[in-house]
Amino acid sequence: MNLRLFFSLVGASVLLAAFAHYFTDNEFFQFATSALAIIFLAAWLGKSTESVAHYAGDRIGGFLNATFGNAAELIIAFFLVKEGLFDMVKASITGAIIGNMLLVLGLSVLLGGLKYKEQNFNSRLAGHNASLMTLAIVALFIPAVFMRELAPVKIETLSIVIAILLIVAYILWLIFSMITHSDFLSDIEPHESEAVWSKGVSIVMLAVSTVFVAVVSEWLVHGVQHVSHSLGWSELFVGAFVIAIIGNAAEHSAALLLAMKGRIGAAVEIAIGSSLQIALFVAPTLVLVSLLLGNPMDIVFTPFELAAIGVATFITISITKDGATNWFEGVLLLTVYIILGTAFFFA
Repeated sequence: MNLRLFFSLVGASVLLAAFAHYFTDNEFFQFATSALAIIFLAAWLGKSTESVAHYAGDRIGGFLNATFGNAAELIIAFFLVKEGLFDMVKASITGAIIGNMLLVLGLSVLLGGLKYKEQNFNSRLAGHNASLMTLAIVALFIPAVFMRELAPVKIETLSIVIAILLIVAYILWLIFSMITHSDFLSDIEPHESEAVWSKGVSIVMLAVSTVFVAVVSEWLVHGVQHVSHSLGWSELFVGAFVIAIIGNAAEHSAALLLAMKGRIGAAVEIAIGSSLQIALFVAPTLVLVSLLLGNPMDIVFTPFELAAIGVATFITISITKDGATNWFEGVLLLTVYIILGTAFFFA
């Protein structure tokens, strides 16, 4: 798409969302325009991170794509925590994890597989990703099991301990994967001949798009509760699928483009790396942030959410463990996502 046309669409969507937020009382219109603006802003953020990744290399580039792609989810979740909507926060975390592993990765594998019969990526990286996701499931499973046996204050303390341990584990994983063992986990894939912008402009674009995502995310949160009630949707479904799909827009755009260019390793790094970042860093960080806000949130997830994360992790590990993908494996991932979405809708 022509850059001038693209930024015209971004500007128009943000102005429409601002008009709805400041000059109308229709909360459904406010939510719809904010969601539209978030999607366009996430595409801008994704394009910026892809340009930065051109200068930073595959591993760091994939990490930056995942990190700034998760900016929308983190910012939206922060405002949800501030409003005390903990059930929706946990649902959005669940949705972001399964959305990246099933929807983003599924679409990337499917569309990339339609162009290339088989695409390969680092199988060692797939093995480490599997171990890290298993750690995340264990960390989320334990508080849910002990919830009935422990007093609320002890559950709160357990949540804090787990949150700190997960953050430490994630930081050590970054050191392991990007410093001490980076040569074992890298992929050699074709790069585009040139980036969209220069290095300096790419960094500025990344920062500005993130600021706009923060502003519009606050507008989105104001209307989400009214919309969920008026449509009869549960907070579980809204958080796990509606907000998560909107927040995942950046990963969608970046991962899909990379997969269709034959860079499935970078697409896998964005999709699975993003899920890992949410489970091991974003969710624990929100627990600690809630303490600073004076309204502590525990890390106890519902059986529905734990089942969804467990199922998504199981099939993702099964499909990626050999370091090769094809279009049919993308279909399998998307099928599981639709099954979970239907179940959450009726829950």
